[in-house]
Formats: sequence, C-alpha cells, structure tokens
Amino acid sequence: MNAADGDRPDPAASDGRPDRGNLTDDVLDRLAADPEAVALARRGPDGWSDVTIGAFHADVVTVAKGLLAAGVRPGDRVALLSRTRYEWTLVDYAVWWAGAVTVPIYETSSTDQVAWILSDSGAVAAVVESAQHLGRVDEARRDAPDLKHVWTIDEGGLDEVRSAAAGVSDAQLKQARATLTSDSLATLIYTSGTTGRPKGCRLTHGNFRAELSGALEQLPDLFGRENASTLLFLPLAHVFARIIQVGAIRSGTRLGHTADVKDLVADLGEYQPTFVLAVPRVFEKVFNSASTKAYADGKGPIFDRAVATAIAYSKAQDATTRRGKPKRVGAALRAKHALFDRLVFAKLRQALGGHAEWAISGGAPLGDRLAHFYRGIGVTVLEGYGLTETTAALCVNTPSDQRIGTVGRPFPETEVRVGDDGELLFRGPQVFTGYWNNDEATAGALDPDGWFATGDLGDVDDDGFVRITGRKKEIIVTAGGKNVAPAVLEDRVRAHPLVSQCLVVGDGKPFIAALVTIDREAWTGPLDSPELETQVQQAVDDANALVSQAESIRKFVILDDDWTEENGYLTPSFKVKRTAVLRDLHDTVEALFSR
Repeated sequence: MNAADGDRPDPAASDGRPDRGNLTDDVLDRLAADPEAVALARRGPDGWSDVTIGAFHADVVTVAKGLLAAGVRPGDRVALLSRTRYEWTLVDYAVWWAGAVTVPIYETSSTDQVAWILSDSGAVAAVVESAQHLGRVDEARRDAPDLKHVWTIDEGGLDEVRSAAAGVSDAQLKQARATLTSDSLATLIYTSGTTGRPKGCRLTHGNFRAELSGALEQLPDLFGRENASTLLFLPLAHVFARIIQVGAIRSGTRLGHTADVKDLVADLGEYQPTFVLAVPRVFEKVFNSASTKAYADGKGPIFDRAVATAIAYSKAQDATTRRGKPKRVGAALRAKHALFDRLVFAKLRQALGGHAEWAISGGAPLGDRLAHFYRGIGVTVLEGYGLTETTAALCVNTPSDQRIGTVGRPFPETEVRVGDDGELLFRGPQVFTGYWNNDEATAGALDPDGWFATGDLGDVDDDGFVRITGRKKEIIVTAGGKNVAPAVLEDRVRAHPLVSQCLVVGDGKPFIAALVTIDREAWTGPLDSPELETQVQQAVDDANALVSQAESIRKFVILDDDWTEENGYLTPSFKVKRTAVLRDLHDTVEALFSR
C-alpha cells in the first residue's frame, strides 16, 4: 500500500490543526513528503542500518492487516510486552492503523501485574518479546478470558502475523483506520505507581497530538535541526519515551532503539545521537562513573576542579547586571573552562555519544548541581515536568528559555495554578480523559472544569516558571509539628558519587533521619567502613545546608542491599516505592529513633 491508494488523512478531520486527526496521519504526511527519507535505524550484526519512512509504512500496514485477520477490531485492546526495540514502535503503529488501542506492559512486570493489566484492560491479543514473557502471559491467562492470541517476537510471532495479511484488502484496512478520530483512545498506560494496583490512564490520539504540537514548538533545536537523531533506551511502556517516539516519527528525527543499558555508553558512541532523553538516575550514573574512574586513576583532584569550573561557568551564564542585562563570563573563568574542556569535558561528552548538545530529563528532579554541571560541559539538560495522566510534559525548559532549578514554563494552551494547599493543578489538551474502569479515581483527579490535581507541591514564579517542591502525600510531619518535604534532602544526598538511593523518614518522630543505599559499582569496600560512613555524612551535611535545623537529617543508616526494580523497591522509572520500603524496613526505621 502507498499514499496513492487513497490512504491519506482527511483534511476535514484535522481542520489543518496538528492536534486533530490521529497518530497514523504523521506517517502518511512523511510518506507523501519523501518516501525515501530515513525514519528509523535498526541494529544488526553489522551495525546500524537505516529504515526509510516508506519501508516502515509498508511494514506497519502488513502487520496491521495481520492483526485484522486475527480478529482484532477497532477499539480492541492489544497488549505489548517487550523491551525497547524497533518492533515496539512497529507494533504500536500497526495497532493504531487497525483502529485498536495499545496497552504497554513493562517487560519487568510480575505475573500478578501482567494478569491485572490483561484482565482490567480486556486485551484480546498480546505481542510479547521472549519466551520468558510468554510464560508470564500464559500464567496470567486464567485471569484474562478475553485474550485470544499471543505472538512472541523472538520466536517469529510477527512473521506469523504478516503471513495472514494477504487475507485483508486495502479497503478493509482503510475502513479500520478511518474509525480513528482525535477523540479515539490511542493507549491505556498503567501507572507503575508507588502504591496500590496500577490504574489505566486513557490517552487519546488528540492528547498525543496536542502534546506533540507543544513539544515540537518548544524544542525546535532538538527535533527541527538537520540530521536530528535520538537513541531510545528508556522503556517505551513509559509515557516519557513514548512521546519521544511519536515526536520522532512526526518530525523526521532518526529514531534508534536499545534495551542494553549496561552497554549504553558504547551504544551512544556508535549511534551518536544529537539529543538524548533520560531520567536523573542516568545522568547521576554518568557523573559518578566518571568521578570514580578519575579517582581510581589518581586524577580525582583534577576532576573535582573541573566539576567546580563547569558549575561556575554555567552559573556565570545566568548572572546579570543591576539593570538585568547578562554579564559576560570573566576571562579567567573562560580560560580555565577552555583548559578543562580539552582535559575532561570532551571525554564526558563522548559518554553521551559525542554529538549531543541537548538532553531532556524527566521523571524526577535532576537537582541544580547536576544541571549546572552538564550545561557547563556543553550538554544542556532541559528539565521538564509531567505525568502519565498528562501524556508526558506539561512544561519544559527550552534552549532559549531555561531557568535551572525549575521545570520550565507550561506548554502553549496549558494552564497552571497552585491550590490552597500548595498542590499544582494543570489544565490543557494533553490531560487525559480519566482512568479506565475507575470513575472514583477519575473524579478524585479531575474536577468538572478539567483541572487535573497532580499530587505534587510547587509554585510558579513571576515569570511563569514552575518549581516542584515535593509530593503532597509524602510530606513528613515531625512530632514537633514541622512539615518537611523529603525530596529536597533525598535529591541532594543521592547526588553523592557513592550513594545510590536515599529515603528520608521521621513522620511523627522527634527528628528527621534517612535510609541510605550504596552504589556498589562506585564503592567496592565493606559497608561498615568508617571511610564510607564519613563520605555519607558529608552527603548528609551537604543536604542539611539546604534546610532549617528542624528539617535536617540527624541520623542515617547504611543498608546492606540497594533498592532495585527487581526486588520491588523501585518503579520502572526509578522512583522509590516509599510504602514498600517503610513496610519491609519498619524495624530498621524504628531503631533510628530508639535511645
């Protein structure tokens, strides 16, 4: 099938507006402009090979026909359980082309979680990556009576789907795709959540297209530059990676995939993206690994001076005169920065592929120190803010309009206000339509006027920049009645090269304390080492400098084991499951407050 077959977006359906129509229109728009334009890249035994938009379109159409042949109908839900790879994007668009709804499942999800999502969504089919994933789905099938088909990518499942395509005509496929409007459900994304069963967020094609309009308008330096490319390594089950996927397809950004995070530096060096996206933990790991290597090579003091120079150089870019005009960076600082750029910064940029000028960070606060550090070495990290319920970003810092320490200004057509209790409320075209099969939760999150309660505390400055100060439900109230936002302390402690995770505790207690886990790649010595305790104390002291004495961490304990997604203490986006930690480590927490 090609554009000449009449499989084109209906101009009347979109009214010329980019937030109308549906997500398959982006592929057809690109196809009409240049079918030989590179859209994606696939890695094989001999390296990366380009995939044109024409080849991608043909593959999508074939898989979509195969889905229709198997009985998938417009509006049906199709589960997708796989690591980040080309086939993820292929199946996602094929499901949409058939008029159906993609239900992503994290590839690390347990059998119980898989069963819940399949059952709650009523999925009629599933595409999984491996035999291991298939085993989990098979175990869960007794709870998912609607599930009729399961195809395994690694065992030729998509070839099986393609082989059935011949039985479906172009006209039948066009009819299925024609059912889609901007109000059609595009996906059910189940929030990984730090407590309780995941809730399915209903996101429409219009939600995605409105979000894309804002993102592409705000970030032309990333998506609009010549030969733009990005390498996705975050899970595509997460809305953050998903919006970059559809943004790349719409904008013509060359899109690659990798799921091997252990070899990420090598992959980035080979692929050489012009921008990357990651959660703060990735940026922390790159920094910590560089610091650890420098000290191991006897160059620790040089690295520390380079870090201080990068941060000072970045901060100097924000300095203004009394009249509010930008100050020039001093000659001495420029010279020192140039020296360290040759000695240190160029090597650090290579860790992100060597060609990335920009990075996007979301999912958790990055912290001022790391933000200044990366901008100082020549890779500006643009922090944004959003949730699954808001189709990713509500606001973002941009290359031309950045204020470190904030998450930027709201997207066009997006409104923000601060509730009486300090909670951030947003309203805009990217805000979801509610939770699947859960009217009670929907009513608790969306008011009748469309304002979404984020659950995050924050403020908006006079220039419209939004700042996140903590989670509404995570505010700690000490025995003395002091309200403490733990995120400020946790982020700063976690910034230390030896620290992996930190959880601040003290609700109803006489003072604030902390649970700390150690990055075992950075520290290979014993955990009861006095040297390690001294290092963690320094991290705590650094955090305490940000708050009042009543909010400061008085005691901490170094735990034997780190928190991971595998042991159930981290979500797939690296957020600590506070409830699970406090439940399982109750005695450890109580011991911190015993005399």
